Amino acid sequence: MALETKLYQKLTQQLVMTPQLRMAIKILQVGRMELEAMIVDEMAQNPVLEEVSESVEEPKLETEVPSVDGQTASTSSDEWQPEAEAAPDVAAASGLGEIDWKDYVENYGNDFHGAPASGGGEDDDKRPALENTLVRTNSLVDHLMWQLRLSDMTEAEQTLGGVIIANLDADGYLRCSVEEIAFMAGVDVETTENVLARVQCFDPPGVAARSLSECLLIQLRQKGLGGSLAATLVRDHISGLEGRRFDKLARELKVGMAEIADAARVIATLEPKPGRDYGDGDIRYITPDVYIQKVADEFVVTLNDEGLPRLRVSQFYRRVLGQSETSEAKGYIQDKMRAAAWLIKSIHQRQRTLYMVTQSIIKFQREFLEHGVSHLRPLVLKDVANDIGMHESTVSRATANKYAHTPQGIFELKYFFTSSLRSSEGEDVSAESVRKKIREMISAEDPKRPFSDQCIAERLAKDNIDIARRTVAKYRELMGILPSSKRKQFFGS
Repeated sequence: MALETKLYQKLTQQLVMTPQLRMAIKILQVGRMELEAMIVDEMAQNPVLEEVSESVEEPKLETEVPSVDGQTASTSSDEWQPEAEAAPDVAAASGLGEIDWKDYVENYGNDFHGAPASGGGEDDDKRPALENTLVRTNSLVDHLMWQLRLSDMTEAEQTLGGVIIANLDADGYLRCSVEEIAFMAGVDVETTENVLARVQCFDPPGVAARSLSECLLIQLRQKGLGGSLAATLVRDHISGLEGRRFDKLARELKVGMAEIADAARVIATLEPKPGRDYGDGDIRYITPDVYIQKVADEFVVTLNDEGLPRLRVSQFYRRVLGQSETSEAKGYIQDKMRAAAWLIKSIHQRQRTLYMVTQSIIKFQREFLEHGVSHLRPLVLKDVANDIGMHESTVSRATANKYAHTPQGIFELKYFFTSSLRSSEGEDVSAESVRKKIREMISAEDPKRPFSDQCIAERLAKDNIDIARRTVAKYRELMGILPSSKRKQFFGS
């Protein structure tokens, strides 16, 4: 067989993800707080962008920018019309006069967003809210080190105590052995035991324990219950207590079941994770992206634009572009203007897509908005995508990390998309409504005789909901509800 080299001409099509398209997809997918941070970051990197005050009337963009579906993004809508900045006209800028630098310094020199430099006329509403100011949270290590410095330990003991505190995990437990701590500090084991006992007396109660039993025993001793039945249960019968085998524990300890139940209630008041209140995670409050309000007999969608700055291309840089003599400066400004125009259009396209998706959700979930979770109907992304003429991936991105304020409360947009279960009558039932029924059954059960998963499945079958026992167990675990054996209470609380 002879081998030879030949040239072939082939025509193919492929989708190329441009940086602008990647930005549009990212803007569509991020939540509100991430979008605000992204806008602030872009304004810091792009000097052409500036914020517009609400009193300024801005013309609308006439240029077209491809949407995330590959279609042309239009900002015109009969019900919602975003305001935007006109695309920069490079040719018209070349005919402007000289730049008034004095005017520029007075109006733009000392302000990041291009607002007047003098602060006397600013409204108080422009100032950040008190809850938005950054403060450093007090960590568990900081709290313990503060107590260590106030203690009457010697300098060597405080150094050893610092080693112990540095080896605590997020829950406040000491995961290293005493021998390892002694080796790291270069001291003997007996000294380490003594200092550890001193650290275990610090706040929060139960800190620096090496096991769950030791953590609970420390708290019982601080309550003066070191020799009580509760301490005996924690020290010698923690596994039986976890399984709630009160009858077996009563026989082994030769006490009544009422005493075991009382001791279990005391133990239930203790904190198994002393470091829980000193977590490093910040509290993030939910701000709705859309408001769904009922006006007369119709539900009206209102986009929450509060806090999102209105952007435009700086007039100053337009004049600079017209008067710049170097091609390098012109190219830089033109690139920044194109990036600014694309960012503005991408934000408006995001708001428009979010509006359309929310309107479609209202069509499918009107009964939920009227009557609550029990009327939530099964819904998939494909249903909304077909309704608004977009791809499923676009709907998925538009509903990710977005929240809606409805007459029934605040819900994530993903909440409205739920799987279905087939009822005995052949109708589809929302899985979320089934979970609500399970939750209501368990909350109304007799604590002394809780419902098993099989019993719950049989009760749902009476409501024409065909569901298996293992599915009930799955939903119960997702809701964080214990099985019937651990929900059982032998005596009234």
